[in-house]
Amino acid sequence: MANGIAIVTGCAAGLGYELTRQLIGKGWLVCGVDFNEAAMRELDDEFDAGHFRGFVGDITDGAFVQQSLDQIGALGHVDLLINNAGQPSFKKPTDYTADDVARCLKGLTGMILWCVQTLKSCKETNLKIANVMSTAATRGNANESVYCAAKWGERGYTESLKAAYKGSSVSVVGVYPGGIDTDFYRDSHDYVPLDKQHSFMRADELATIILANLVNDLNLTVSDIRIDRNPR
Repeated sequence: MANGIAIVTGCAAGLGYELTRQLIGKGWLVCGVDFNEAAMRELDDEFDAGHFRGFVGDITDGAFVQQSLDQIGALGHVDLLINNAGQPSFKKPTDYTADDVARCLKGLTGMILWCVQTLKSCKETNLKIANVMSTAATRGNANESVYCAAKWGERGYTESLKAAYKGSSVSVVGVYPGGIDTDFYRDSHDYVPLDKQHSFMRADELATIILANLVNDLNLTVSDIRIDRNPR
């Protein structure tokens, strides 16, 4: 635990997994959060208990969030919270259902709940919060209306946190990646076909760039990280 304690939501796959793996490689204790119980068991087997603790549940379940933070807080002061969890829904504007809306908004709700409880656990001191969103939080995209709405909400929350903690020992970073080659699009291949998905950024390379900005010994804080893939 030489480098501190980090929480990573959505840790079991894609970018969240790479952030977890690379933080552990840097000597961090990562408290990983995900709803996929089977994948979390695999992480328990992959990483030793001195560097990984898994918490299986719904990021929008307030009781689960609080219980998790009670256990994590007993391990020591949390230094880094990475809100990475989220689910997409890419459809024509008239095709969205209530379930689609609820699924897209889980990322925003979970982000808020984990920030609130982690800030309380840390007594609002010496904490870095990184909210992983999307370039969809910076523009409107056709057939992503609800997804963009959720990401713009996450961006608004992130900017409000920055204002609330300006000048304090709490720093807040907005992370805005473009498309990533992961299973994030597995239910949307009519919108993002496999060949297009495979032209997106690699999750391991993206995680390296993000952590280089988040975790360093420099006397600076990067307030926003926007990363676009190279055009092909």
